[in-house]
Amino acid sequence: MILRALEPTDIDAIYHWENDSSVWEQSMTHTPFSRHLLTQFLMDNSSNDIYATKQLRLMADDAESSIAVGCIDLYDFDPYHHRAGVGLLIDSRYRKQGYGQACLNALISFVHQHLQLHQLHCIIAANNRDSLHTFHQCGFLDRGLLPHWIHHSDGWIDAIVLSLIIEK
Repeated sequence: MILRALEPTDIDAIYHWENDSSVWEQSMTHTPFSRHLLTQFLMDNSSNDIYATKQLRLMADDAESSIAVGCIDLYDFDPYHHRAGVGLLIDSRYRKQGYGQACLNALISFVHQHLQLHQLHCIIAANNRDSLHTFHQCGFLDRGLLPHWIHHSDGWIDAIVLSLIIEK
C-alpha cells in the first residue's frame, strides 16, 4: 500500500466518493459536494501542511497497480498531545480485499515515524461491522459507546469510539 498526497488528477475519484450517498451515513456527510468545491479544497490544501490545517488527506494506491483504491484522512490533529482522528474510505470495488487494513497499517507507520503521534482515534457507526473489523484488526480498541449518535431515516444508530495507542 502506498499513501500519497492528493493530485489534481484525483478529482474524479474524490468527486465520486464524496457524492456516493450510500456512505454518507458512515462519513456523517449530509449533502453532495460540487466538483468546484472539491477542486478548491485540493488547491487550498495543496501544501499538505498538517500543522497549519490540522488535517491531512492521503490517497491510498495499490502498490503493484498504482490504482487509487481509497483515501485516508487525519483530522483534529493535535501536535501537543500527539494524537489525531482517522477516517478511512475504500472504494466499493476494492472492499473486502485487505486494502483497508493495509491502508490503516501504512498510516499507523507514517504517523509514528513522521509525526511522532502517540494515539489515533475514530468514531464508527455500530452497524458498520466491516469498518469495525478493519480497525480492530489493526489494534484499535473500543473505548466507549455513543448512544443514538447518528440519525438515520429509520431512527438512530449508536456509534463506537475506538483508539489506538502507538507504542513502537
